[in-house]
Amino acid sequence: MMPDADLSGAHWRKSSFSGGGNDCVEVAFVDGGAAVRDSKDPEGGAFRLSAQGWRGLLAAVRAGDPDQA
Repeated sequence: MMPDADLSGAHWRKSSFSGGGNDCVEVAFVDGGAAVRDSKDPEGGAFRLSAQGWRGLLAAVRAGDPDQA
């Protein structure tokens, strides 16, 4: 994970597969990586990933194996 930074100006977006509800995560691409937060609790914090970490997370999700992330 990457260190904390000011994400107040980040452009957050939900997946088009989220179904329009608030039961999903949101992502913002910042500083060469990504920040991820819970859409139900946007003020509850976010975790940040480097670009390599983001690609690894996506690969694990697509493969259906979160233990690879």
